[in-house]
Amino acid sequence: MKGFLPRTLHPGLQILVLLAMLVAGGCVGYAIIFAWAQWGFGMSVLEIQQVAQAPAASPQGWSLLMMMQGVLLFVAGTGGALGLASALGYGWAEYFSPRRLGAAGWLLVVAVLIIVTLPFMSTIIAWNAGAHFPAALNDFEVWARTSEDKAAVLTKFLTNFNSPARFWVGVLVIGLVPAVAEELVFRGVIQKNLVRWFSPHIGVWLGAAIFSAIHMQFFGFVPRFVLGLVLGYLYLWSGNILVSMAAHFTQNAFQLVLLYLAQRGQFGWGFDPDSSDALPWALAIPSVLLSAGLLYVLHRHFTAPAAPTAMLTLSSEGVAVRGGDA
Repeated sequence: MKGFLPRTLHPGLQILVLLAMLVAGGCVGYAIIFAWAQWGFGMSVLEIQQVAQAPAASPQGWSLLMMMQGVLLFVAGTGGALGLASALGYGWAEYFSPRRLGAAGWLLVVAVLIIVTLPFMSTIIAWNAGAHFPAALNDFEVWARTSEDKAAVLTKFLTNFNSPARFWVGVLVIGLVPAVAEELVFRGVIQKNLVRWFSPHIGVWLGAAIFSAIHMQFFGFVPRFVLGLVLGYLYLWSGNILVSMAAHFTQNAFQLVLLYLAQRGQFGWGFDPDSSDALPWALAIPSVLLSAGLLYVLHRHFTAPAAPTAMLTLSSEGVAVRGGDA
């Protein structure tokens, strides 16, 4: 496959090209959104803007916002990342998954890891939610909390799953699309190039910081940063974007499942999925230990050298087996 950019393009320039492609993808995404809204919802551009500003006041508000979020993230994020790989002359699997996964069961292990981390992550979420900035930054703190409170209202509106159909749309738009698009962008391109530019660990940590900062949630920065580290190291060790995608999807989808069950009254012990309170240390400490153990197992598996390929040779004495490296 031949691209119009050299494969030796500096990592920093590759990230800049990605940003340009994300902007171009965003323009295409909005064009699709406006066309879809006009033909599917019968709305003009002005009406789309009005509904987007006050979605709860419109009977079509939920459907329109979910469509907008899914289309924009998928077209801009996925399209931008895949477009960069093609521009460099790579096949998509070659660029994002240069190493084979092996047994698909390892994706299940990755999913278990993410679920196991949740009790410990709840302690980080609770600490970060209650953090305060220095007095000199009080005005910024007030602005940040006000902005996040508004975002929380919108999130609660979008995650109001009053029917199974809404829930499955939520799994697609809030669970699957971000897992694919964000992993291609943040791990598949940004982290990959930061690793090339600096070093593996610096690349993972910088990538995780960018991943968390881009969400503009200052009182959720640390837990998302820690999640970014887990996703980053899973991709670094495995060399396969499906691994971090599986982890990211599990993180999103499992919380949606808990939320949906809570909304349907399936939890009789007062579980509140909207709470930022930490789970008891009796759960958090085992969570840390089990998470560390699973990370160790995954690291050992993904970074183990490949076994040499056996080769068969035929001689007068029969078939002899020798190592592929002999």
